[in-house]
Amino acid sequence: MTPQILHMGRPLADAQAAMILVHGRGADAASILSLVPELESPASAPFAFLAPEAPNGVWYPNRFNVPTALNEPYLTAALDTIDQVVAEVGAAGIPPERLIVLGFSQGASLTLEYAARHAQHFGAIIGLSGGLIGGDGEPRHDSGTFAGTPIFLGCSDVDPHIPKARVEQSAEMLRAQGADVTMRLYRGMGHTINEDELTFVRAAMVTVLEEPHPPTPSP
Repeated sequence: MTPQILHMGRPLADAQAAMILVHGRGADAASILSLVPELESPASAPFAFLAPEAPNGVWYPNRFNVPTALNEPYLTAALDTIDQVVAEVGAAGIPPERLIVLGFSQGASLTLEYAARHAQHFGAIIGLSGGLIGGDGEPRHDSGTFAGTPIFLGCSDVDPHIPKARVEQSAEMLRAQGADVTMRLYRGMGHTINEDELTFVRAAMVTVLEEPHPPTPSP
């Protein structure tokens, strides 16, 4: 099934870099794209922004930290959706080094889980209020190495949906796969996105544009 994907910014065929934005539970693609104006800067102009939409606004039915089997087959379908969007970006000639994947809440957990299972040198992975998916102590089946990919984990230290310990554990696991992890736990913050997190994303966009880009083929 082809996912619904909303686009903003530069058309993908003409873009120099791309960002995939993954919305949270009960939201939609348009809502996560509302972040795009907050990310505007000279560095944002060459970016294509793509946001897939979950069926009925939900990527998987249960909490992210229950045993994985309790979120199947929906979790696998959601991961496949992200993979399709990543493939679309690649087909347009944009390499992984020039791709940022950003998710919030349920979308953050999905983003981090996808990245861990498909580790490679991405431009950046941004998980805002989320953590790796699965029950405590559940065996993982991650593959690949991030080879220094910047990964940002930002969350409240008292988030009602995201246990602080899971954020810390996720940071450790992603570092073990070779990621350059920045974790920031914000004291007393709600389940939201703050300006410090957006500042990190803007800086990551500048860095991504410094990565080599394949030349455009001659007509």
